[in-house]
Amino acid sequence: MRKKRVKDIRFLAVLLCAALFLSACSSRTNVDEDDDYIYCLNGDRTGLVKIAYDIPKGGPKEAAGQILEELAKPSEDIDYVPAIPEGVKVQECRMERSIAYIDFSEEYLKIPSLEEKVMRAAIVQSILRVDGISGVWFSVNGESLKGSDGKQVGLMNMDDFVQNTGSSLSSYQTATLTLYFANASGDKLVEQKMEANYTSNMPLEKLIVEKLMGGPKKSGSYPTLNPAASVLGVTSRDGICYVNFDSEFLNSIYDVKPEVTIYSLVNSLVGVNGIETVQITVNGETNVKYMDTVDLSKPLRKDTTWIENMEGE
Repeated sequence: MRKKRVKDIRFLAVLLCAALFLSACSSRTNVDEDDDYIYCLNGDRTGLVKIAYDIPKGGPKEAAGQILEELAKPSEDIDYVPAIPEGVKVQECRMERSIAYIDFSEEYLKIPSLEEKVMRAAIVQSILRVDGISGVWFSVNGESLKGSDGKQVGLMNMDDFVQNTGSSLSSYQTATLTLYFANASGDKLVEQKMEANYTSNMPLEKLIVEKLMGGPKKSGSYPTLNPAASVLGVTSRDGICYVNFDSEFLNSIYDVKPEVTIYSLVNSLVGVNGIETVQITVNGETNVKYMDTVDLSKPLRKDTTWIENMEGE
């Protein structure tokens, strides 16, 4: 009888271990390299956790809506919690071109600052996994989301949420940039080479935009872009570089031709990291004419006719 009890106990122990093993294997956080996934938060809501999830097929709007529903579902796994906390409601999810506009209820504003940033990263990076979506814009009760500094967060893309996989600090790189600024009369572009140090986390195209905003460093060339404008996002996909500004971009403060301003940006970016064209947007919108002259509705190619002493291609 005693031997039978020992055997029964051993058998139950084996079953328990097997159950625990199968439970661990079935956890949604066990995401293999080829698995589809979205992001949720860890238990203390300070970091991201990948969870297995099949990205919906079909239209971007419908797929984004389904992902938002999934991100709000209570977790049945102790390894993660939902990205969208209970009480925060998604009031609208709409698409304009390739931008997903998501409007939240006012409870969003009650989320602590650190948790909000992690939550935002989880939602944006999950939504960007949908084909046809290149950027995400948050609002609360119809008002564009503002950061802790009081400035509008604006368009968000993958470049806004670069994560280091190791514990070491980002490495620094040096690049020689070919930038285009205005000549003295403001009717042509002049080339300027500029050495720049940047972290490995910063895309080179974003660095170029920042350097153009800062103006030239040598005499004989002059700034083109309004330094008061805010760069809301810089990202590249399929040979197109998307540069999104706030509405201040439309206010020119320099005496230069509108084409000189626009092609200062375009000509500096084309050719970098496989960029073939540049799509300039203002608050995510492409239905814009810069200074009522340059049509920004479509991506623009490099135009060397605006470069001093050069012939067009």
